[in-house]
Amino acid sequence: MPVQVGSILEGVVSGITNFGAFVQLPGGETGLVHISEIAEEYVKDVNQFLKTNDRVSVKVISVDPKGKIGLSIKQTKPAQKLDQDKPQFRKRSHASFEDRLARFMKESEERLQSLRRNTDAKRGGRGGPSRRYDW
Repeated sequence: MPVQVGSILEGVVSGITNFGAFVQLPGGETGLVHISEIAEEYVKDVNQFLKTNDRVSVKVISVDPKGKIGLSIKQTKPAQKLDQDKPQFRKRSHASFEDRLARFMKESEERLQSLRRNTDAKRGGRGGPSRRYDW
């Protein structure tokens, strides 16, 4: 029976490479789970997530004309709620453009004054004796 795109199958990890894992499917065919399709999080090393002979559930995501089968482990997992996994972003302020611009200008001026004070302190202040040496 040929493998259908979109079907979810059980398979056994038959090999691990630095770019993914090969999975033996029930019909005797082998497909590749690319490293980007192993987990939702960043996968630096496939060996941290899979071992040879692990039983895994995979989704068929592609079958090319040469017979290569693309698989995904992460697409078999149910979608998680957005509000639980994603960081909470600040809600947009409903202040007018002029209010936001005024606040930005005030904060910028305060930062500049702070930088000027720090720079002056490092230089020894203004108008002091020069450290230039004439030989």
